[in-house]
Amino acid sequence: MNLPSPLYVIGIDLGTSHTVVASVALDGATSDIALLDIPQRSTAGEVVAQPLLPSVRYQAAKGELGEAWRQPWSPQGADAAAPAVIGRWARDLGAAVPGRLVASAKSWLSHTGVDRTAAILPWGAGEDVAKVSPLAASSSYLAHVKAAWDQAHPEAPLHQQSVVLTVPASFDEGARALTLEAAQMAGLPHVQLLEEPKAAFHDWLVLQGDGLDAQLADSRLVLVVDVGGGTTDLTLIRVDASADGGLPTLTRTAVGEHLMLGGDNMDLALAHQLETAFAAEAGEQNQRLSARRFAQLVQRCRMAKEQLLAQNAPEQIGITLLGGGSKLLSATQSVALTREQVRQSVVDGFLPVVQISDMPARRQGALRGFGLPYPADAAISRHLAQFLGQHASEGLPDTVLLNGGVFHAHAMVQRLTQLLGRWRGSPVRVLHNPHPDWAVARGAAAYGLARHQAELAAAQIAAPNRPEAQAGQASAVVKPLVPRIGGGSARSYWLLLPGKKGEAPQGLCLLPRGTEEGVRMVLSGRRFALKLGQAVRFNLLANSQSHVPAQAGQIAALTGDGWVELPPLATVLPAPDGQSAAQVEVQLQACMSEVGTLEVRCVAVQDAGRSWLLPFAVRGAAASETIADNEDAQSAEGQKQSDSLLARLPEAVALVDRIFGTQAQEVTTREVRQLRQSLERVLGPREGWELGLLRALYDALLARARRRRRTADHERVWFNLAGWCLRPGVGAELDGWRIDQVWALYGQGLGHAKEGANWTEWWVFWRRVAAGLNEARQMELLEDVAGHMQKAVQQNTRGKSSHGSYDDMLRLFAAMEAVPWQYRQEMGQWMLQRLRREDETVQTWWAIGRLAARQSLAANAHRVMPPEAALEFLNATLAQDWRRNETAMFAAVQMARMTGDRARDLPDDVRARVLEKMRSSGAPERWMAMVEQVVQMEAEDHKRCLGDSLPPGLVLL
Repeated sequence: MNLPSPLYVIGIDLGTSHTVVASVALDGATSDIALLDIPQRSTAGEVVAQPLLPSVRYQAAKGELGEAWRQPWSPQGADAAAPAVIGRWARDLGAAVPGRLVASAKSWLSHTGVDRTAAILPWGAGEDVAKVSPLAASSSYLAHVKAAWDQAHPEAPLHQQSVVLTVPASFDEGARALTLEAAQMAGLPHVQLLEEPKAAFHDWLVLQGDGLDAQLADSRLVLVVDVGGGTTDLTLIRVDASADGGLPTLTRTAVGEHLMLGGDNMDLALAHQLETAFAAEAGEQNQRLSARRFAQLVQRCRMAKEQLLAQNAPEQIGITLLGGGSKLLSATQSVALTREQVRQSVVDGFLPVVQISDMPARRQGALRGFGLPYPADAAISRHLAQFLGQHASEGLPDTVLLNGGVFHAHAMVQRLTQLLGRWRGSPVRVLHNPHPDWAVARGAAAYGLARHQAELAAAQIAAPNRPEAQAGQASAVVKPLVPRIGGGSARSYWLLLPGKKGEAPQGLCLLPRGTEEGVRMVLSGRRFALKLGQAVRFNLLANSQSHVPAQAGQIAALTGDGWVELPPLATVLPAPDGQSAAQVEVQLQACMSEVGTLEVRCVAVQDAGRSWLLPFAVRGAAASETIADNEDAQSAEGQKQSDSLLARLPEAVALVDRIFGTQAQEVTTREVRQLRQSLERVLGPREGWELGLLRALYDALLARARRRRRTADHERVWFNLAGWCLRPGVGAELDGWRIDQVWALYGQGLGHAKEGANWTEWWVFWRRVAAGLNEARQMELLEDVAGHMQKAVQQNTRGKSSHGSYDDMLRLFAAMEAVPWQYRQEMGQWMLQRLRREDETVQTWWAIGRLAARQSLAANAHRVMPPEAALEFLNATLAQDWRRNETAMFAAVQMARMTGDRARDLPDDVRARVLEKMRSSGAPERWMAMVEQVVQMEAEDHKRCLGDSLPPGLVLL
C-alpha cells in the first residue's frame, strides 16, 4: 500500500516531563519551523492550546470528573469507565491526588528490571486506581498528539506525514524498540528515531543561517549536555573546517551511557530534604511520609523548584501538603522552601565542583522512592568528568551547547560552564540556545527536512526527468541548509560467544562503531547452524568507547570498561511445513536501519533470498527483578570444575536416554529410581550443578517427556529431575520458551494418579518452576491446588492424602507470586485460622512469610501485597514467641524487609517494633540487616525462602 506523499515533516519530542511537536511544510514556500499548540484541559471547564504538553496521565476514578475529561476530539458516548486526563490538568489534579498520577513513563520505558508492557503505573497506587503500562502511557501521549494534529490539519493526517521521533542517545535497543511500538499503538506505523542531543544541535545549526561557518570557525569539539526530566544525555561532536570555505564537517564522536538523572531526581532530592521538616512539624521525628503523600510532596517541589530557580525568584515559597480522608483540612501541613535551599540542593547537589579526575561514587545514594533505578551518584559533574576522560582523548571540548528545562536556571548554566573552563584551563564558548524546552522537537523537524531534501536531490540526480524534478520540487536541495552530522553508529555491537570459564568472554563484532545508517555488514566469514522450529537466542553487548577497535566479523576478548548488555535476540523461527524441526546454515547480517534501530538478520548461505529478522526480547523483565545471572560468583577452581562437568554432559544424557529414550530398554526398577544417583556419580552432587548444565539436562528430559509415563517410577523420577533442573523457572536463556513447552504437561496431568508419591513430585515440580509461570497459568494452578488442599485437610490434617501432602501443596501455593495479591491475602487469612490449631504445621508460618513478603523472589515488584494488607500477617507473627518459633520470626523478616521503595516498605515505626523484638529474641545479625537497610540476601536464606537452593550462577537480590 503506497501512502500519499507527505505534506509536512513533523518532529516529536516525547519527553519525560513534556511532549513538544514541531513541523515544517514541504511545499517549498518556506522552511520556517512551527510549533504545534496542543489542546489540553487546564481545568474542568477550560481547554487551552500550548506548545508544552506535560507527559503525565491522571487516572480518574469512575464518575470523578463527569464529562469534563473529554478532549475536543473525544467522540460523544465514549466509554468513561476509567477516563485518563493527559496534560496540564492531569498534572494539577495529580498534585492534589498523587496516587492517580502517571509520571516519568519514559524513564520506566527504559527500566529493564520491570515488565514494561505490564500495567504497573502509577507505581504504588491503590487497587482502586486503574493502572497502565509504561508502553501504554507513552503511546497515549503520542495518541493525544496525533488527535491534536489531525484536528488542526485534517488535510494532512499525522500518520501520512514524515515523522521524526526523538529518544535519548543513551537508550538501548530494547527501549528504542518499545518506543517504536508505542508509536505504532498510537497509529503512527512509520516513524524515524533521532537522538535528542543531535536534534538539539541540529536546531542550533538551523538558527545560524548563512553565518554558520563563522559561528563555528573557532570550535573544534562541541559538547552537548541535554538534561531532561528523566535523563542526562552527553554527546561529543567534532568540527572540521571546510578546505574550500564551505560548511564545516560535523562528526558525532561519542555518546554517554544511560544516565537516569534529570529534573525528576532534583525534585526527589528536594522532597527528601523537606520530608524531615514535615515530620518535625508533625512531631514525628524520623518518620517517612506515606508513598502517596511523598508523591504529592514531589509534585509540589517540582513547581516550587521552577519558580525559585527563575530570574527574579522570590526568597521562599510555602509548600503545603493536604491531609487525607476526614482529616483533609486538619492534617494540612506547610513548610517553607527557600531559594538558597534549592540552590544548594540542585546546583551543589547535582553539579558540585569536582576535579576532572573524580569518578562517580558506586555506593547507593538517597534518591530512591518510586521504584526507578537511579544512579548511585547524583552528581552530574562527576558523570561528565568520567565521560570526558573516556572519550575526549584528543583534548577537552572548547564549545558547549546546553539543552533542557533545568538550564533555564542561570545558576545551573554558570556552574557547568565554570566547571568545563576550569577543567580545560580556559573558558568554553557557550552556544546560545534560545528555547531549551522545544529545541529537540524543532531540531527533529529540521533534521527530517534536510533528510527529505537530500533524498529528493539524490532522486533528481538519478532521474532528472521525473515529474517531481521537472516541477521544481527539488530546487531547494542545490545547497543544503545545514551540514549533516555524521559519525554513524555511536556503539559497536557484539555477539557474545560461548567460551571457557575462567577466561575473558569472547565476542564477535556484528557492527563496528561508526557504521553509517543503511550500511549492511555481512559476516561472510562466519557461519552458524540455525535451528528452525526451536528456540534460538543471541546475547548481545554494546560498547561506545573509542578504545575498542572493531571490524565486522572480528572475534576479540570482551575486556575493559563500557560493556552494556542488551536485550537478547530471541525467537522461535518457523520450520518448513511438515517438519517439526530443521537446521539451516546461515550468516549474520547487521545494520543500523533507516528508522534508527539495530537490525540483525540470519541469511541462508544456500539461498540468500531466505532470511529471518531476529527481534529483541523486550517484553517482560530481563528474567526477574530479583533473580539475576551471576557467573562471576564462582571461583576459578569452580569454573574449571564446571567446564569438566559440561564435558561429561553426553555421558549424563546417555543415562537419561537409557531410562526415557525412544527405544524401551531392559532396565530394572532400581535403575529407574536411582537415575539421580547415577547422574551424581558422573556429574557430582546435584547442588553443584551450575545453571548451564542444569538447563542442558532439562532440555534432554523435555525432549523425552513423552516417555515419562512408562511406569509410576518413570513419571515420579522425571518430574523430580526436571523440576530440579528447571528451578526456579527464570534466570537462564530461553527459560520462557521452556516454560511454554512444559506447560502443555499440566493439562495432561499425571499418568499414574493413584500414586501418592507421584502427586508429591507433581506439586514439587510446579513449585520449583512457579517463578516462570505467568498470572493466568498461576491462577489455573491456584484453583486446582486450593481444591486439593481442602481435600487433604478433610482427609488428614498433617499427613498425606491420596493427592500428595498438605505441606507440599501449601508451599506451592505460597510460591505463586504472580497471582493478584488479594487472592494471596485471602489464602493467608485462611492460614491464620489454621494456625489456631495446635497441630498445624510450622510450614504455614513459612508460607505466610512468602505470601506477604516485601520483596518478591521472582515476580515484578508491582505484585507485592500492599503494606497495609501485610500488617495483619506481621502482627500475627509478632504475637509469637520467636525464641521458640524461628520460622515465624523469619516470616516477619520477609514481611518487614527494607526494599528502599516506600510503596512497598512498611512504616518506619512498624519496622522498629520488629527490630526491637528481633534483638530481644537473639535474631541473626544478617536478618536484622535485612530489616534495617537494603541488603542482598545470603545463600542460606535464599534456600530458606525458596524451599530449594538457587542454581550456582544465580543470585537473589
